[in-house]
Amino acid sequence: MQEIIISLDSNSPVDIFGINHEHVNIIKDHFPKLKIVARGNEFRAKGNEKELLQFTRKVNALIEHYNTYNVLDKEGIKGILNEPSETHIRARIGQEEVLVYGTGGTLIRARTQNQLKIVEACEDHDMVFAIGPAGTGKTYTAVALAVRALKNHKVERIILTRPAVEAGENLGFLPGDLKDKLDPYILPLYDALYDMIPSNKLHQYLEDGTIQIAPLAFMRGRTLDNAFVILDEAQNASANQMKMFLTRMGANAQFIVTGDISQVDLPRNQQSGLVHALRNLENIEGIAFVRLGDRDVIRHPIVKDIIKAYDKEGKK
Repeated sequence: MQEIIISLDSNSPVDIFGINHEHVNIIKDHFPKLKIVARGNEFRAKGNEKELLQFTRKVNALIEHYNTYNVLDKEGIKGILNEPSETHIRARIGQEEVLVYGTGGTLIRARTQNQLKIVEACEDHDMVFAIGPAGTGKTYTAVALAVRALKNHKVERIILTRPAVEAGENLGFLPGDLKDKLDPYILPLYDALYDMIPSNKLHQYLEDGTIQIAPLAFMRGRTLDNAFVILDEAQNASANQMKMFLTRMGANAQFIVTGDISQVDLPRNQQSGLVHALRNLENIEGIAFVRLGDRDVIRHPIVKDIIKAYDKEGKK
């Protein structure tokens, strides 16, 4: 009798084993000739070599399914166990349209034509600028592309950064350590990540540096290799900060810069680095510019009308 051990790696045991080991019980029923134990962060199985080989393939398929779709339920487990081959790992419907499978298996895809242009631009360009008003999904699409690149092993890490500029308010002294002081500025980035990566895995990525979130000033002096890097709220970077950031690009790096030039929070006498970049970099080969508008707004329908009203006032 032989024994094999399969580790769940960074996955939470409850996600794979199920509540009260309900997933494990299904697997045991499918392999009655094996003695299977699920404990801690691993499966242990004893039996003959042929059965153990099949068990290993199926358990690895279940783990891969969860890592791809972020969901594993009883029906899915039974389908995978009874599948004659591992073709179930491929999405049944339109996977090419799906950027990433969010928590709970939510399909996250480009929802407007211009969001799709961001996706297409990233396929052909190492640096992409996505400019448009609030609610057009610039940041969300960029984060989804970053998570997809990480899952597909095209990059080794994700780096998300924002200028730490107060949006017209003086927040005063903020208590806590550096992370506590910075979190209010980068909450939208956390919101997007929590939609796309299970919380336990996200926390591990943040702890081991696979995903890094930092203010723009902390990018100085770094060379960002093998990374998917997003500069969000770029309209609040100065021209010098923008130059500093863009020149951090290293080997096998993908950069996306997002911003809304109608919401600059810099002092009146300071030029936005995003506006400066739009004026000076548009003809450089390898850089793509995607402009989104009110038609791309995917928040409450009234937000489109608000944007139109402010644009109209701005033109006056």
